[in-house]
Amino acid sequence: MDVALARSWIAAIAAAVAEQADYLTQLDSAIGDADHGVNLNRGFTAVAAALSSAAEPAAVGDVFVKTGTTLVSKVGGAAGPLYGTAFRAIGKALPAGSSTVDAAELGVALRAGLAAVQKLGAAVPGDKTIVDAYGPAVAAFEKAAEEGLAVAARAAAEAAAEGMRATIEMVARKGRASYLGPRSVGHQDPGATSTWLVFQALADVTR
Repeated sequence: MDVALARSWIAAIAAAVAEQADYLTQLDSAIGDADHGVNLNRGFTAVAAALSSAAEPAAVGDVFVKTGTTLVSKVGGAAGPLYGTAFRAIGKALPAGSSTVDAAELGVALRAGLAAVQKLGAAVPGDKTIVDAYGPAVAAFEKAAEEGLAVAARAAAEAAAEGMRATIEMVARKGRASYLGPRSVGHQDPGATSTWLVFQALADVTR
């Protein structure tokens, strides 16, 4: 992955979030604050603007640090801090100043992003959160990294989709949805859904 591909990934996420914003909000209206799609769309619109107006980043990590910093500053609710923290951690975990990174290096960085999300949100697998899609995605990416970025990204997207669908039968134990207890069963988690969009966008741009 070079700087141009990193930027393309973020642009693809922004496009996917914009296209699916109403769907994400619909999911969130069932078990949350009904603002997930709106907030994420606002955030990634701001990210796209920030990246397009800034000078070309010198390193791949810089793209993700800029993405994360912008999300933290522009997005309300839980989504901004969680995704912002994840992308900042991804960027900082990549080799400093490197204009290209390989699949193994990106896998390490994605794992660092997951760790940052879990530290901030105190969520574990099965809590019906972002982690339920992000965790399987990272594991699949790492397992397939030797086969190259495109193969690893596709494996991650497929695992994220499975994790996302698995949240339907989970009882929420974190966030606003946890207030519903057993009534949260039967609803797909919006955060896991947007996480799938993130990894699907990576698969799309590396295909």
